[in-house]
Amino acid sequence: MRPKIGVGVLVINDGNLLLGERIHSHGANTWCPPGGHLEMWEAPEECAARELMEEAGIEAVKIETGPWTNDCFHEEGKHYLTLWMIVREFKGEPVVMEPEKCGTWKWFPIENLPNPLFLSLTHLLENHHESIITSAAGSSPIA
Repeated sequence: MRPKIGVGVLVINDGNLLLGERIHSHGANTWCPPGGHLEMWEAPEECAARELMEEAGIEAVKIETGPWTNDCFHEEGKHYLTLWMIVREFKGEPVVMEPEKCGTWKWFPIENLPNPLFLSLTHLLENHHESIITSAAGSSPIA
């Protein structure tokens, strides 16, 4: 078995981050940004735009490449390499498009995120916390 590639979408608006409450699969009852599996022949940016529309009904206008995280869900026997994409320009308001997967979408101040967070987001914050906060406040890329 090999690791899978996931794509996480950080939707940032006025210093707030869009998070959904997971209600299925691994990470149930945690808060997570939109995202999903990279499909064959798909660019990470295409995956981010697709997942954002499928899950939250939001159209990405501009997508930036962010960092990546190595995420091992030992209890579930899952291993992901998560590629993070950043969306600051978008059209629409978040709507729960997949009620079997997500209970709600909410905006949270980047400095005051809810708990518990999905493992991939926890890893991202552990390794890139300062650049994410700086990015949320302005337009600098997350590195």
